[in-house]
Amino acid sequence: MFRKRPPPEEERRVRANDREYNEKFQYASNCIMTSKYNIITFLPINLFEQFQEVANTYFLFLLILQLIPQISSLSWFTTIVPLALVLSITAVKDATDDYFRHKSDNQVNNRQSQVLIRGSLQNEKWMNVRVGDIIKLENKQFVAADLLLLSSSEPHGLCYIETAELDGETNMKVRQSVSVTSELGDSNNLASFDGEVVCEPPNNKLDRFCGTLYWREKKYPLTNQNMLLRGCVLRNTEACYGLVIFAGPDTKLMQNSGRTKFKRTSIDRLMNTLVLWIFGFLVCMGVILAVGNAVWEREVGSLFQSYLPWDPPVDNFLFSAFLSFWSYVIILNTVVPISLYVSVEVIRLGHSYFINWDQHMFCSQCNTAAEARTTTLNEELGQVEYIFSDKTGTLTQNIMIFNKCSINGQTYGEVTESLGPQLKGLDFTPFNPLADPNFCFYDDTLLESVKVGDLHTHEFFRLLSLCHTVMSEEKSEGELLYKAQSPDEGALVTAARNFGFVFRSRTPGTITTTEMGRPVTYTLLAILDFNNIRKRMSVIVRNPEGKIRLYCKGADTVLFERLHPCNQELMNITSDHLNEYAADGLRTLALAYRDLSEDEWETWSESHRCADKATDCREDRLAATYEQIEQDMVLLGATAIEDKLQEGVPETIAVLSLANIKIWVLTGDKQETAVNIGYSCKMLTDDMTEVFIISGHTVQSVRQELRRARERMIELSRTRDGGKEERMEGWGEACFMGNGFKEGQEGDVLAGGEKQPQCSPSPPPPPNFMENISGEFALVINGHSLAHALEADMEREFVSTACACKAVICCRVTPLQKAQVVELIKKHKKAVTLAIGDGANDVSMIKSAHIGVGISGQEGIQAVLASDYSFAQFRFLQRLLLVHGRWSYLRMCRFLCYFFYKNFAFTMVHFWFGFFCGFSAQTVYDQYFITLYNIVYTSLPVLAMGIFDQDVPDQRSLEYPKLYEPGQLNLLFNKRQFFICIAQGIYTSVVLFFVPYAVLSDATQSTGVPLADYQTFAVTTATALVIVVSVQIALDTGFWTVFNHVFVWGSLGSYFTIMFALHSQTLFRIFPNQFHFVASAHSTLMQPVVWLTIALATAICTVPVLAVRFLKLDLKPQLSDTVRYTQLVRQKKRKPLGRSVGGAWRGKGSVSEGRLGARGGSRRSGYAFAHQEGFGELITSGKNMRLSSLALATFASRHSSSWIDTLRKKKHTHSHTPPSASEEGSPAPTYVSGSIPPLSNSSSILGGSQDTPIEETGTAPAPNTQIVRPSSSHTPPSLAPDSDAAAPQVPGAGALTSAAAKCHGGDSPGSWTLTLGSVQEALFGWKSITARNSASSSPGAPSSARETIQME
Repeated sequence: MFRKRPPPEEERRVRANDREYNEKFQYASNCIMTSKYNIITFLPINLFEQFQEVANTYFLFLLILQLIPQISSLSWFTTIVPLALVLSITAVKDATDDYFRHKSDNQVNNRQSQVLIRGSLQNEKWMNVRVGDIIKLENKQFVAADLLLLSSSEPHGLCYIETAELDGETNMKVRQSVSVTSELGDSNNLASFDGEVVCEPPNNKLDRFCGTLYWREKKYPLTNQNMLLRGCVLRNTEACYGLVIFAGPDTKLMQNSGRTKFKRTSIDRLMNTLVLWIFGFLVCMGVILAVGNAVWEREVGSLFQSYLPWDPPVDNFLFSAFLSFWSYVIILNTVVPISLYVSVEVIRLGHSYFINWDQHMFCSQCNTAAEARTTTLNEELGQVEYIFSDKTGTLTQNIMIFNKCSINGQTYGEVTESLGPQLKGLDFTPFNPLADPNFCFYDDTLLESVKVGDLHTHEFFRLLSLCHTVMSEEKSEGELLYKAQSPDEGALVTAARNFGFVFRSRTPGTITTTEMGRPVTYTLLAILDFNNIRKRMSVIVRNPEGKIRLYCKGADTVLFERLHPCNQELMNITSDHLNEYAADGLRTLALAYRDLSEDEWETWSESHRCADKATDCREDRLAATYEQIEQDMVLLGATAIEDKLQEGVPETIAVLSLANIKIWVLTGDKQETAVNIGYSCKMLTDDMTEVFIISGHTVQSVRQELRRARERMIELSRTRDGGKEERMEGWGEACFMGNGFKEGQEGDVLAGGEKQPQCSPSPPPPPNFMENISGEFALVINGHSLAHALEADMEREFVSTACACKAVICCRVTPLQKAQVVELIKKHKKAVTLAIGDGANDVSMIKSAHIGVGISGQEGIQAVLASDYSFAQFRFLQRLLLVHGRWSYLRMCRFLCYFFYKNFAFTMVHFWFGFFCGFSAQTVYDQYFITLYNIVYTSLPVLAMGIFDQDVPDQRSLEYPKLYEPGQLNLLFNKRQFFICIAQGIYTSVVLFFVPYAVLSDATQSTGVPLADYQTFAVTTATALVIVVSVQIALDTGFWTVFNHVFVWGSLGSYFTIMFALHSQTLFRIFPNQFHFVASAHSTLMQPVVWLTIALATAICTVPVLAVRFLKLDLKPQLSDTVRYTQLVRQKKRKPLGRSVGGAWRGKGSVSEGRLGARGGSRRSGYAFAHQEGFGELITSGKNMRLSSLALATFASRHSSSWIDTLRKKKHTHSHTPPSASEEGSPAPTYVSGSIPPLSNSSSILGGSQDTPIEETGTAPAPNTQIVRPSSSHTPPSLAPDSDAAAPQVPGAGALTSAAAKCHGGDSPGSWTLTLGSVQEALFGWKSITARNSASSSPGAPSSARETIQME
């Protein structure tokens, strides 16, 4: 543990099978440690961390003061007991958290691995593996350390790995050993291997390795293709051997994991500041009272020296004042009692249990409940502004499904909604015994087309069965297992298999298929490999009749350019189909073929052979030859594959966007795939103003692209805003779309934006200016560009550009880059960040963010173990933030405000009393009341409020996402709110002291005995204090439960019970020296004047509070006030047989939609293909052909209901609907060129309850209404939808409504008349709403609904 750390490495030298040689370099062992403490270091480190809390240090200081008898007027146990309790509770919690980290570490470190030791394989724990050892891995095993692949059971030293733990990708990757070691296939040969590796030192670059192998006086270069990294899983390979190069903390996985950080909330940090301020205030009060003591002792006290001398240590008035100062510091320390921190921990623990117990966040499919793995960050969940999400496994399920296709102009896969819940997949077994039983397809017309022998359909599936790099193994007759390098290819080949074109096997020169039950063997002449530049792959085959044909599949954008001119009409139709598929978020490929003559083939083959053998510019020459042959092709059609999103992802993102939360996707996946998922989950829409792609390879090019993007944003914003009126409308729309605008900024910000000069290449404009431009923008940036953007001199350029965008997608990023992006936003935006992921590649991001959320998915538990919160589905994030997070923040803020109020009201009475007791540090209350005030009398009611309180129910929190915004703006507890609470507490203390003092000074009992004695005054003031703070918490509580009633009234009752007991004769007889005032409480409270005094003080304290709150509610209501009020009015207006909101709103003039994301804009490609370059060359070389039958993993598609079926929306229609009779006379929204275009049809808003009917009137567009969309193309008439199709409900989130028109009109007059527009202006930040359909929503020209609610 205390071993000296070795110096940093410049290079690493590793000799195989020689531990003695390798140990002299002191390389790290393979033992990992993610925990923070051990048995020896726990106590000192944990106490050090806890005393970093200013309050803990403050109470320790007070404890030391109370141990000095000359200045202490309170017993020391009143401080040490609560302090020890707080430290113990926190220590136990930290120890428990760290215990689970130790448990996880031990689980990993104790995994077994086969290590070659002295010529034989022995089982060793992972923690005992050393650098230089040779390890044997078997199929489906995790790689124990970073290994150099030496040999494999596969031909030519190949092996297949899955890297989901590293980069989130589940498609297999191939690794190959150095040819000279690939022949060392068994342990006997490897035992004599003594090669030495010289390589780079440990680093975090996952995609790079540089080294050299020296063996038998020769050297061999080593690259990343020869390495197996820790965290990978061996797939479809029986066994392989590897040499350990990096172990434990030196592995690339651990280098990317980041350090465990001590996370604290912004409220914790604010409280530290406030405690310092309070301490300063305490010192000031002590100084004032000490000065008063000095003056009094000099002027008045000296007169009493003859019979009231100073205590022995005191010999002058200055020393008396010095001791008085410290005495008052002790007495007044209750302004921040230690019970505050105990209560905070209890409240946080309660909030954590609510998260754990929430049945709405329980996933029944995987039997996993949500878990709050920490109790310190709950209120921070209510202040999140940026979410950083992984893609694979977090937004998607990693399941590829063959969803639709277009063949010769005919689209297949559309399922009519009339089938409803009786939807059943086709049964392929009678037609094809080799079909995959897990494959699901619902359109029987495609199967019929295959059965009747349609030539185009047959050629379509023949292409899919031949043009790929899939490997196949048939373990028994008809039992096929496909080994696909990408899940896309697996889905396409499986689709061909089910429709009668079964890929059976391949050799380096042949492909064997079964076509409609007939075995056919094709000669494989060439594979034109895929890469990210070509975006296509081709094969050239010769069929049994000797005919040569080229089959090609790839992105439509590149394939259509290479078609024969005769395909123009078919290309237009297929292009429309591709538009629909891309709008549905599907991953598309276009398919084409070309017939070749023998002469063409021979000529091209010779040029290809020359290019393949070229020593310089080989890749460029091969690309040129590929380009030469891939011309004049004939279009067959297109495929559409669904990368299945997790349930509820689009709705969750829509709701979080309305809550002013920006979502960034950080993924290791390729750009096309990430962008397609962005469209699928509605982060990106075709109605966005512009999507910017940053792909520069140098710092200068990245800087130029970022600046061009900003200039374009400003230009489009000015064009969009136009004049002043349009600018204000544009602001309203942008605010509605969730562009991060704050209320009250519209005029200044956009007016300022208009005056700004043209963006110059000099420093970037202020981030606030960029954030407040109008329009919807998105940014897509690649990993190599991001590396430059994260450099010190580029940070502000990147942040100012990215934060102006509604959506940001970072592709091909490393785990460390994910963490760097999070740190960048934390540094420059000072916003609360949340990171969510499910794999080990997300661990560093999760640790870096303020809040880390792990999804217990298919990529292991590393993310969950590193997270603060975990659950099974991304959609639960909506409830975690908008319900639990918002409630936790609200409760904590109300708790703190009340706590500071009641303690200042309690403590400041001592301050005022000091002026009347000769500044002698005499307390107003007896010490038992002082001790019990925060422990018994007022602790439970405020705990009940902090744990159970809520302003609106959870359903309303989800329906009105704008309620989340006060937390982001930190409105409920800040320095201003703190001073308001302090002022109220001081005012209450003034009333509680001076009202009883003024009344009792001249009051008498009924017997004529004066009431102006110390104990009567103390009892009266204490009773008034307890009653006032109880009334105050009753006013502050917004949600009453049984616990609130029991605690509030029970605490009040306990006060009287304990007070009468302390003044009873029984205790006096037992402890005569402790309880002097026998029956004084009884005699005091028997006096009517005392109760009148208490009532008067209570009224003076509470009436101004009530008046201020009523005025605030009337003149400046908060969002939650508006929601509660509208809900109350709705309940009053409820009809016995009321309709649902959606049904009521939907009139004859409404246009419903069945497909989300209708397209009217320019076409974009839905192309995405998770494939890598290099497999084609491996296949044609024969290197990856099996020598024996091996156990393979199946990559067949699995049946799962498509999320798109639940969100299908029909295309926008430009038809005009006549107004209904009830709508006549209402103004219709009109649009002219240059005005604000309709809102995005894929933008969603949540509004209204689904079960509370409202009286409403509807307004449909007039017949002459013209809708101008910002797109350049229009929907073909043939694709117009059925206007009666209804979109399904979004469960638990209100109605998802797409607004396509804005109502121009002010709010209805009258101080107590609410229109729906005014309510939603307060709730959503936009002027008016067009339609709220809970049964259907329209992207076209929906009826404009207006609701008027009159108070009765």
